Amino acid sequence: MKRRSNLSVCFHLLKLVKPLSFIMILAVFFGTAGFICAAGVPVAGTFALLCATGILPDVRLGTILILMAVFALLRGILHYVEQTCNHYIAFKLLALIRDKVFFAFRRLSPAKLEGKGKGNLISLITSDIELLEVFYAHTISPAVIALLFCISACVFLGTYYRGFALLAAVAYVCVGIVIPVVVSKKGRSDGMQFRTKSGELSSFVLENLRGLSEIIQYGRGGDRLSKMNSLTDELLAYDGKMKRRAGISGGVTTAVILFFAALLLVWASVLYMRGTIDFAGVLIPVVAFMSSFGPVIALSNLGGTLQNTFASGNRVLDVLEEQPETEEIFNKPQVHFKNAGVEHIDFSYGTEAVLSDVSVKFPSHTIVGIVGKSGSGKSTFLKLLMRFWSVRTGVINISGVPVDEVNTSDLRDMESYVTQETDMFHDSIENNVKIAKPDASHEEVVTACRKASVHDFIMTLPEGYNTAVGELGDTLSGGEKQRLGLARAFLHDAPFLLLDEPTSSLDSLNEAIILKSVNDAREHQTIVLVSHRRSTMKITDTLYRLENGRMC
Repeated sequence: MKRRSNLSVCFHLLKLVKPLSFIMILAVFFGTAGFICAAGVPVAGTFALLCATGILPDVRLGTILILMAVFALLRGILHYVEQTCNHYIAFKLLALIRDKVFFAFRRLSPAKLEGKGKGNLISLITSDIELLEVFYAHTISPAVIALLFCISACVFLGTYYRGFALLAAVAYVCVGIVIPVVVSKKGRSDGMQFRTKSGELSSFVLENLRGLSEIIQYGRGGDRLSKMNSLTDELLAYDGKMKRRAGISGGVTTAVILFFAALLLVWASVLYMRGTIDFAGVLIPVVAFMSSFGPVIALSNLGGTLQNTFASGNRVLDVLEEQPETEEIFNKPQVHFKNAGVEHIDFSYGTEAVLSDVSVKFPSHTIVGIVGKSGSGKSTFLKLLMRFWSVRTGVINISGVPVDEVNTSDLRDMESYVTQETDMFHDSIENNVKIAKPDASHEEVVTACRKASVHDFIMTLPEGYNTAVGELGDTLSGGEKQRLGLARAFLHDAPFLLLDEPTSSLDSLNEAIILKSVNDAREHQTIVLVSHRRSTMKITDTLYRLENGRMC
């Protein structure tokens, strides 16, 4: 995770506000006016008191009371409008950020998302982004409102005595800037750790829900619960730290306000005794001063909360700024599949070499088989053909064109890739198959499922092809999901078919049916077949063995 300063995170998040700047200006205007009205009520009340006691005989009591009522009414209306503007901006920007994050996921997948905890990613796109609402709705415009209101308050206090304005300015800086900055710096690491631990806990819970049957089978529930409790305790420890710091911050803020209020009262009293100001010049500035801390207290209270927000912003920015392993290719001449080839390619995951000087040709309308031990790089080789990863050296050609010169959309149209694990979605079986070709007719889906030897199974289900598949395909066996994955590939009908252990979960009868379909497909497809089974490799025209990163 990249470490950014809070100022840097703030700057990046602020750039997103530009399209909604007019609404932000409205929020600042209504917010500033609202706080002036809020402070105006006790100040007007003070004028009414002085009028009633005869200290200010020239002021009409009725007028003051009407003004107090108007201030109170306007405060409610202006606050509502300000909050409406702020939350409109916040939720509009959260939707925009989610859209950017999902777009980033599409760019980064699958290479940069492999190995990342799914629960952590879910936490990022839900709670992390939701926490940014604090920044957009309760930080940006309130900070500007506080500045404008404090300037107005200083001007008002300065009309009674210039020194009062200076004292108020120092108090506002201490409460609205110094205290939040100090609290923010003290709790920066805690906020980051809290968000990280929250993501880890989400991942842990998700993986335990997925593996619940195995946990029960082997009686490991106590161990998993202990681990979950440990992660929860760590999370609560950081949460407790942040709350204690927020409590201390609140106490210090109150103490500082009371200190400056007492200082102003003493100063005003001395000036009154010297005859520099009258009694109204003592009471009105003190009441106005005590009533003017609403905006800066709101900023001060954000000191602890913003640590969580900036930590979430940092995690979101990590995703948005992450560079994909392979960039999207477009605006290149269209390529039609004729054949494929790999020439002297090397590939490694970091410092771990996987493939070395591999060369293979895939002539048109042939089946090329690849065997090798687990972990020898067979699946990685297929991912390189899909351009999920980029080779370090060498070249992969499609119809004589380097794969990094082929439009990504063309490449996806030309290739079908059946992985060892088939992902299913919470939808009907037909719609799960039609992911490969959304506009396919029902007859096309049935034909693809017959080739994959899964049609007869589907017809035994109560609702046939309309039967709902459970989340992650939990209602299906491994073999059933594998055959549906093959049905997708047959429906896609791409000219270059990549099969990674396509029959590993199937019995001999279903394997024979599928291999016949694959063998028949060579008439219009070129096929790369990866498998451990000798029976599977009988249909291949050419067989390669991958050992120690080399093809032989």
